[in-house]
Amino acid sequence: MNTLLLDANIPADVDLSADLLQAGKLVAVPTETVYGLAADATNPDAVRAIFTAKGRPENHPLIVHVANKTALPRWAKNIGVEAYALVEAFWPGPLTLLLHKADHVSSVISGGLNTIGLRMPSHPALLSLLQRHDLALAAPSANPYKKLSPTSAQQVMAGMQGKISAVLDGGVCQFGLESTILDMTGVKPTIVRAGPISAQAIAKVIGRPVEQPRHHHAVVPGNVKAHYQPEKPLLCFSREELLLHLPLLDHNIALLHVSALPETTKAYRFAMPAEPVEYAHRLYQTLFTADQQHVDAIWCELPPTGDAWLAVHDRLCRAAYSPS
Repeated sequence: MNTLLLDANIPADVDLSADLLQAGKLVAVPTETVYGLAADATNPDAVRAIFTAKGRPENHPLIVHVANKTALPRWAKNIGVEAYALVEAFWPGPLTLLLHKADHVSSVISGGLNTIGLRMPSHPALLSLLQRHDLALAAPSANPYKKLSPTSAQQVMAGMQGKISAVLDGGVCQFGLESTILDMTGVKPTIVRAGPISAQAIAKVIGRPVEQPRHHHAVVPGNVKAHYQPEKPLLCFSREELLLHLPLLDHNIALLHVSALPETTKAYRFAMPAEPVEYAHRLYQTLFTADQQHVDAIWCELPPTGDAWLAVHDRLCRAAYSPS
């Protein structure tokens, strides 16, 4: 299959993307978080093709991206006032609401569960595509299963070329990490995937505390132990551990670091921001670039801790996970 590279700044290319999607094809689209591998959410056969292209198990649920706030009851039921308040506060934007799915929604989207993840993206090209063509798109990240999420069209092409119909190039993603997923189906609102929208920001809107377990096993996109992984093994170290290992650094190692380190000409070094939003924005792209070097492994100095860093630490933990 020849994968077309389309330009989100060219209206005819956006329209061609819509035509392909309406014809049941797969198109990688830009969002403000990461690039998504999109299919028409009303077409179960098209949605099934996502799992084939990614090599993703079919019991893993997908997020549906909608064109506007009024689409909520089309896909979900038993929607409470808190969910609507959050929609008013954070949509369009990087907040996915996990709700009870409407009875007619295909189990292909929900991975066989009775819940559905919904969000309204803020990337202007994708939002225009959704609104002008009255589309709803099921779209996990546009990468092979468990591999690095792409934040540029070039990264998508590196992993998915020949497997999908097109990539709509909308530039580098604003946030660089996947959306926050908030489970609204239980007694307490619970963040089941950390992302750009914090528990504190959500709690301020709904007027009550939001749970955020540091470790959980909720079946939602991105919550398998090994995920977001580069091809080369990733090892994470505290600064103290890294200083002990510095004598072992050589040209076969790529190193991501936050703090100042002793000067060395060895290793491929990538200085990372000490601020969580910018670190998140650059993480996947830097890991992708490090992966392209002629190295045997990638080392990463763990960034600071604290609530603002939860999403970054979550992704690094999964990217570095090894069952051995």
